[in-house]
Amino acid sequence: MNCRSDVASFITFASLSTCFAFPGVAVAAASPASAGLAANSFPERSVRLIVPFPPGGVNDIVSRLIANQLNTLWSRPVIIDNRGGANGNIGADIAAKSNPDGYTLFIVSSSITSNVALYPKLPFDLKRDFAPISTLVTGAYALVVNPSLPASTVQDLIRLAKAQPRKLDFSSFGEGSSAHLVAELFKRTAGIEMIHVPYKGGGPAMTAVMTGEVHMTFANLSVALPQIRAGKLRALAVSSLRRKESLANVPSLDEAGLKGFDATAWVGLLAPVKVQRPLIAKLNRDVRTVLADAELRRQVEARGLETLPGTPEGLARHMNAEIDRWGKVIRDAGVKAEG
Repeated sequence: MNCRSDVASFITFASLSTCFAFPGVAVAAASPASAGLAANSFPERSVRLIVPFPPGGVNDIVSRLIANQLNTLWSRPVIIDNRGGANGNIGADIAAKSNPDGYTLFIVSSSITSNVALYPKLPFDLKRDFAPISTLVTGAYALVVNPSLPASTVQDLIRLAKAQPRKLDFSSFGEGSSAHLVAELFKRTAGIEMIHVPYKGGGPAMTAVMTGEVHMTFANLSVALPQIRAGKLRALAVSSLRRKESLANVPSLDEAGLKGFDATAWVGLLAPVKVQRPLIAKLNRDVRTVLADAELRRQVEARGLETLPGTPEGLARHMNAEIDRWGKVIRDAGVKAEG
């Protein structure tokens, strides 16, 4: 294999012994035996889980469910540390610079991967400063409209938007947020123009649709479900390639005529890059153990999400693909970060 010290993309853990895309993971100073012993005894004290968003959102909810299960498995506290701000960049920077002993872990999501294109001068490098552990959950966005809007299907909405260019608007929880980018992808795929109205948070963005202040939004299905079931929002489609069990009567955008449309929310787990490889392997095994727990899966599914256990290399590939995909959407739409 042709390896370079400045590898610019994620690589699989199988090649870590010969290539340094994750510098500290492959070339740790400790011997394999001592590193393995340290992994076997982990954790010996509480573990900090940095969530780079405020409490109450999907990332926070998932983190607390996982933390609760790890508490039981490890018999050690897993402490949630919410470090919101700058679209997740503040928490990511803290995690990247934390002690690489495995006692600080980091929640990553699609919002963080889009930041690579949104913020050209980040104080951390998402590809080089973190070691992937596992994906955790995945979920869809729901395309929801105010019930008074004369559109009962996706095609109704597209016809309405084409008949009234730039008259319809959509909310999001900030410039460059996942809700914004999924809507931009929808606009380009459907060939329509709409106005973006950013709000400071997913709650206000969804409330704006319910009150009629804006016409539509792409909301995390897990958050929007209660309002859809209460009739306060009308769901026209989900953004995943296939329908979701929790909203079985609502088609996917692919089914609704936008062939191949597939944009999902996801949450994963990272560690600082210099965490020893045996410990990364143990963390992956433990995360997969808790994701297999029936009660955890029930709680995740009740929120319109699905568990998604994975490998470190699988998460690396997925993150790399997300960075490329949303980077293109950001460039094509001319999206600029707030501030």
